[in-house]
Amino acid sequence: MRDEEDAVIVEVIGGAEERPEARVVDIDDLGRLHLALGEVTDEEAAEVLERAGLGRFHDSETVYLDTAALRAAAEPRATAPDWATRWDAMVAKARAQGWLSADGANLQVHVESAAGA
Repeated sequence: MRDEEDAVIVEVIGGAEERPEARVVDIDDLGRLHLALGEVTDEEAAEVLERAGLGRFHDSETVYLDTAALRAAAEPRATAPDWATRWDAMVAKARAQGWLSADGANLQVHVESAAGA
């Protein structure tokens, strides 16, 4: 079983002394896409995601990530030679599961708290 730390692709981090930021991490791991929240409120995370152009909150458990923006942020830093093929497979799986909007513009992902982990 994979460690949760290896399964993150988008995270929003911050803290008392930091301005929250969104970043795309573990780019080569396309097996489990979700949003991990560090020490930020849902409101801070929503603002950061929208400001970064990566997506928007639906509620405290669900986020819609912009498919094109996510790919644009991830692909240039990918190191796996088959990354594009695996990206397409991830999107196809999301479509089959009902996690992709009809126009393919948004991926529905689960929000997980990474604070204190």
